Amino acid sequence: MYKYAKDGVTVSSVLDTRRAKKNGLYPVKIQVTYKRIQKYYATGKEMSPHDWEKMSKAKSKRLSEIRQDIGSSFDLIKKQTQELTDKGEFSFETLSQRLGRGSGNTLNALFRHRIKVLKTEQRIGNMLWYNNVIKSVERFASNRIPLENVTVHWLKRYERFLKAEDKSPVTISMHLRAIRAILNEARKNGCLKDTQYPFGKGKFEIQEGEGRKIALNIRQIEQIANYQGDSPLTAYYRDLWFFIYLCNGINVADLIKLKYSNIVDGEICFVRQKTEHTSRMRKEIRAVITEQMQAIIQRWGNPASADNYLFPFLNGRETAMEMKIKTQNLTRRINWHMHIIGKALGIGKISTYTARHSFATILKRRGANIIYISESLGHNDLKTTACYLAGFEKEEREKNAHLLTDFGK
Repeated sequence: MYKYAKDGVTVSSVLDTRRAKKNGLYPVKIQVTYKRIQKYYATGKEMSPHDWEKMSKAKSKRLSEIRQDIGSSFDLIKKQTQELTDKGEFSFETLSQRLGRGSGNTLNALFRHRIKVLKTEQRIGNMLWYNNVIKSVERFASNRIPLENVTVHWLKRYERFLKAEDKSPVTISMHLRAIRAILNEARKNGCLKDTQYPFGKGKFEIQEGEGRKIALNIRQIEQIANYQGDSPLTAYYRDLWFFIYLCNGINVADLIKLKYSNIVDGEICFVRQKTEHTSRMRKEIRAVITEQMQAIIQRWGNPASADNYLFPFLNGRETAMEMKIKTQNLTRRINWHMHIIGKALGIGKISTYTARHSFATILKRRGANIIYISESLGHNDLKTTACYLAGFEKEEREKNAHLLTDFGK
């Protein structure tokens, strides 16, 4: 039904009729052929020869869903095969490692495999996060957790464990989503049966943590922009924070990589590092360069040249890990100085994350369309943007509720 061939490697979806299951059905597998050797990868689906023959044109919901699941398994193996053949590095061992089958069917092994792949792809932030989650999981359980042990009950106990460690609702949600991502991949690879999958409606549902209400109002932004401290360093980091706010709430990881070549027709154009490897469509963000932004560039930036970075944080020779460390260090320095400013102004704690939330919330307060805000932030869906604006929406509801009994006006 599905077939792909390149550079001597063939990937096909097949009904393995060599041996029937006890229920009389046969397993559907993805067959990979290379140098006349065949390897089979399970899809977790079983069918009769009759249904297999008519499935490609079937319109019934049951067969359509099975076809879609088989297609997902095929696409996954095809993608990994294609990447390996493009590099001239194909082997069954490497393919199995990429699919998470070379390291054993434990949650720990699949996490380690994901971390290894992320490191190879130089996605250091995600790599560090998955490493952080598996360390937490191993503190809770052990260094060898069979996939079948990750049940609804196990997940509920792990959730309680994280709460006992005083983790925030957002952090707990992120830990559980990382585990879900690993199990999703294991299910696609046939390492985990559908009946063993613990997430979903009627099973374990991840509670989305609502972020803290950290957006500032326009008057507070004005206070920060006009703040005059005693230290030139404070002025420097204040300006960087203000630039982040004006530049669509840009992340520090993206800020340090900006070059003069990113400036096109008076706008800064960039793709978020966070989504460039995970989004199907390359989404470019555009931020109009305001007078304030131009002044900050002139005050603290490198000389204007297409090959130059906008700001002097990188030299272009850093490894992915070195770039991550520089990003973390710069973020800490900005946040430290902004905490000083926040305390002096009576605003409270201010961070680079505050700048991003404030950009979105102030635009919403001023009547900007949520679709425009979402595109400006580089979000892939409006749900993520809605999370940013959750505090604002509640604030509006509270204000409107008071109007119902405001008898004095």
